[in-house]
Amino acid sequence: QVQLVESGGGLVQAGGSLRLSCAASGRTFSTYAMGWFRQAPGKEREFVATITWSGFTTDYADSVKGRFTISRDNAKKMVYLQMNSLKPEDTAIYYCAAGNYGRILLKYDYWGQGTQVTVSS
Repeated sequence: QVQLVESGGGLVQAGGSLRLSCAASGRTFSTYAMGWFRQAPGKEREFVATITWSGFTTDYADSVKGRFTISRDNAKKMVYLQMNSLKPEDTAIYYCAAGNYGRILLKYDYWGQGTQVTVSS
């Protein structure tokens, strides 16, 4: 069992940066791949980034590649999403998830409650 709590969201101007954090509890955290997903109003939840349990392999949605960076610290049971050059279209609730590596929501077994990111133009 893994519990996830996101933080770090907020309001930022276009071009700015935010760093999202995801704190995990549970002894098996380091065995899970971790992902970030987002859901904008009226839209389906979509993949943003994922990282393997070791942290050696990552994958990003094309829309964020080159601007966002996912990382993890297994000793601290933390996952991060550094978001740079933010755009208004990045506005969404961002969710942290634990499960199997990949882009598909169904691969992830555990989800946090989400943190709101709003990018103003």
